[in-house]
Amino acid sequence: MRRKHFLWALLPLAAALSACDDFGFRSLSGQGELRWIIESEGPATRASAEIPDTNDFILRVSSAEGKVLYEGPYGESPESLLVDAGSYTVGIRSIEFTAPGFSRPLYGDEQVVVVKGGAVVTVRLNCTLQNAGVRLQVAPDFLTSYPDGVLYLKSGDTRLMYSYTEKRIAYFQPGPVSLLLYNEGKDETLLSRTLDARTILTLSISAPHGGGSAMSSSISVAVDTAKVWNTESYVIGGGESSGSGSGSGSGSGGEDDPPHSEIDGAYSVSQAPSHVGEKEIWVFGYIVGGDLSTAGTNVKTSKLTKNTHLAIATRSTVTAKASCVAVELPKGKVRDALNLVDHPDLIGSRVYLKGNLVTSYFGTTGLKGTSEYVLK
Repeated sequence: MRRKHFLWALLPLAAALSACDDFGFRSLSGQGELRWIIESEGPATRASAEIPDTNDFILRVSSAEGKVLYEGPYGESPESLLVDAGSYTVGIRSIEFTAPGFSRPLYGDEQVVVVKGGAVVTVRLNCTLQNAGVRLQVAPDFLTSYPDGVLYLKSGDTRLMYSYTEKRIAYFQPGPVSLLLYNEGKDETLLSRTLDARTILTLSISAPHGGGSAMSSSISVAVDTAKVWNTESYVIGGGESSGSGSGSGSGSGGEDDPPHSEIDGAYSVSQAPSHVGEKEIWVFGYIVGGDLSTAGTNVKTSKLTKNTHLAIATRSTVTAKASCVAVELPKGKVRDALNLVDHPDLIGSRVYLKGNLVTSYFGTTGLKGTSEYVLK
């Protein structure tokens, strides 16, 4: 009887301790799980454009009070965080962009979410171009008319010199950007434009009348799934005419042209479960391990013995089998090229794979009958 009374006496104390952080106890009922993945860009669910290697993107997770829970490479981030109920900001960026520069596209996204106690919240980051760019195409007649002239692109107090032979895109924060011509000791503003995020403006500069400051322009606009590409032509020495927005066209070749994915319409690993049953489709992700028949809840990443399959995930640090797509490697060229017994160095590589999506393969979403591959 005394033992029973003693146990009842301990219950209030245990309850008090479990609710008191001063004693190192914390109730899990007020916590939730916060997860994040990078989704493909575009209004549809398919990957219509490829952005740079997301493993190297900078991920930042912070609380409403400003406490940083994680900041570092997306590829090294944990799969999830156990957090107190509350509001959190999850942001990602491809680079640190603090000043205008050539070949400096900034991709990213930021979302604020509310995590409730006992809930699992997945933040789907849709990385789009956050800054804007300008590319000049200088005609030979302009060089003849202004052999000693220098072109500048100006944003705020910052100038970028744009040489006549420059092929790269100059990137700026969204806002006003001006094109200046420095000639015979003075500056002349040729034009100014206010650029929105995701806008790439290609300017074709010519001077067939031997110089002058007036300009005429024709405008054509082409919409790309990754960026908005505007093309304008300016002739120095004529009158300015209104632009026509009904044309169709895009900037011509250059190293910063919109980068299309090698496999148009490929699904990401996170999208794959929603397309189970589809055949002869492409899925892309990072190779993270194999030996799924003996791996338990996680994939194996070393001392692999099975050459018949592997696992891919949204980022190279994922180890939970439930977060992966299990990929069958049929006998032949696909197995010879991708099996991790012979090629353990492929772990961490990005890969596109063609096959049939099935509900379950080794206990997770599967891609069977793999017939083609493209390694990045």
